[in-house]
Amino acid sequence: MKNLKIILAEDHAVVRHGIKRLIDEQDDMEVVAEASNGQQVLDFLSSGKTADIILSDVNMPELDGFELFNQIRLTHPDIRTVALSMLDSERQIKKCFIAGCLAYLTKSAEPHELIYALRSVGQGKKFLCSESVEKMIPLKYQEVENNGIDSAEFPEFTDREIEILDLIAKGFTNQEIADKIFLSKRTVEGHRQSLIDKSNSRNSAVLVHYAITHNLIT
Repeated sequence: MKNLKIILAEDHAVVRHGIKRLIDEQDDMEVVAEASNGQQVLDFLSSGKTADIILSDVNMPELDGFELFNQIRLTHPDIRTVALSMLDSERQIKKCFIAGCLAYLTKSAEPHELIYALRSVGQGKKFLCSESVEKMIPLKYQEVENNGIDSAEFPEFTDREIEILDLIAKGFTNQEIADKIFLSKRTVEGHRQSLIDKSNSRNSAVLVHYAITHNLIT
């Protein structure tokens, strides 16, 4: 019996369809609605329909995961939320749990981890994927040595910014990045400047060095 009803929110169709197929293959859960942004999830719920769990990407257009999680926590406290992201920064993980999420997974998590997380959340338990656990545990025992800056002051980067940052580090120009991820050159330029501003870097070379030393890219 499919006793876990799941709303899946992910703006990349290929990723969303893959996750849906994985979930629907299970005997005890199914995707009852798909969305490409948080607003579509709210529209679904406002129509009188409901679900047990919302599995949502953190970085989406119109209404992102953080805003969605906070709204669900206030308006539908009986629905449990699970965050899905490209990032596994301590700050972002904490932000999701504060917003009411019971689980956090990176997009590189193994399929069995995702299914286990959904079943755990269905039972009211919290879950953090192994990749994030491995990264966060050392942080609890390690002093930040970045010129005395406290870890709480580290800037927060979106999934899109990390994606662009990785391409910058690989030497792609703004136009090449725009063509690769289907954005305008002007939008990419804006993201690049935002990255430079957030990291207090003087230029792109310093930005890449910052990204590497802070494990934002590999």
